[in-house]
Amino acid sequence: MGMPSSTENILIIILSSLTTIFMLLFVLLCLLGILANGFITLVLSREWLRYGRLLPLDMILVSLGASRFCLQWVGLVHSFYYFFHLLEYPRSLSRQFFGLHWDFLNSATFWFGTLLGVLFCMKIANITHPTFLWLKWRFPALVPRLLLGSVLISLIVTLLFFWGNHTVYHGSLDRKFSGNMTHKQWNRRMEIHYFLPLKLVTLSIPCFIFLVSITLLINSLRRHTRRMQHSTRILEDPSIQAHTRALKSLISFLVLYALAFVSLIIDAVGFFTSASEWYWPWQIVIYFSTSVHPFILIFSNIKLRGMAVSSNRLSLCGDSFSLHKLG
Repeated sequence: MGMPSSTENILIIILSSLTTIFMLLFVLLCLLGILANGFITLVLSREWLRYGRLLPLDMILVSLGASRFCLQWVGLVHSFYYFFHLLEYPRSLSRQFFGLHWDFLNSATFWFGTLLGVLFCMKIANITHPTFLWLKWRFPALVPRLLLGSVLISLIVTLLFFWGNHTVYHGSLDRKFSGNMTHKQWNRRMEIHYFLPLKLVTLSIPCFIFLVSITLLINSLRRHTRRMQHSTRILEDPSIQAHTRALKSLISFLVLYALAFVSLIIDAVGFFTSASEWYWPWQIVIYFSTSVHPFILIFSNIKLRGMAVSSNRLSLCGDSFSLHKLG
C-alpha cells in the first residue's frame, strides 16, 4: 500500500481544521447558552428568595432556565467524552451515567418549554370559546402542579431510557445475541427498534401540545394585528409594533422548538457518530435552540431585559472606574 498523495494530505488537513473550528463553535455556543440560562435562573431565583413567591410565568422560566443550564453542561461534557471514547462508549458504564442525566434534563426541558407556550397562549390569545376561557382562568393556579407533573413524567421517561442503556451494557458483557449478530449490529437494532420509537413517543406528546398552543396564539395575534391595522392608518402605532414584535418572538420560538425536536429524532437514529466529519456541526444543531432561545426570552421579557441592561451598565461603570484609578 503506497503513501498517501499530497491531495489526500491536504484533504486530511482541511477536515482536521474544519473539525477544530466546529468544535470551538460548539463550545462557544454552549458557553453562551450556559451564560444566558444561568442569568435567567439567577435573576428569578433571587426574586423568589426575596419575595417568597413567583408569578406563574416566572416559575416556568426559572424551571426552564435551570434545566437548560444543567442540560448544556451535561451535553458539553458528554459530546467531548463520546468524541474521544467512541469505541468503548457503548460498552462502558458512562453511557448509563450520561444517559441518566441527559434523558431527564432533555425531557424536562421539552415539557417546561411546552408549558411556557401554553401559558403564552392562555395569557395573550383572544379566543372566546367557553372551554378556552375556563382553561385561561384555571391554568395559572395549576402551574406549580404542572411543573411537578413534568418532573415526574421526565423521571418515568428517564427510567425507560435507563432500562435500554442498561440492556445494551449487559449485552456487551454477556455477548449473547440472537442469531449471528455482532455487538455493533445488536446495538444498532436497539437504537432503531427501542430508543427511536421511545424518543419519538415521549417527545411527540409535549411537541403536539406546544404546536397547538403556539398555532392558536399566532393566529389570534395575527387577526388582532390586522384589525388594528384596518382601524388605524398609522402603521408606526406602538401597539401594532408591540404585536408585531410578539409575533416575531413566537415564530422564532416555534422554529427553535421544532428544530430541537427534529434534531433529536434524527440523532436517535445514530447517523452522526463521533467518527463522522459532521459530528460537531450536528452537535451545534442539537444545542442551538437551548443556547439561542434564552436570549430571545431575556430581550422579550421586561424584567429580565431590565436586569440585563442594569448589569451591563454596572459592569461598564466598574470598568471605567478601574481605568480612572489606573489613570
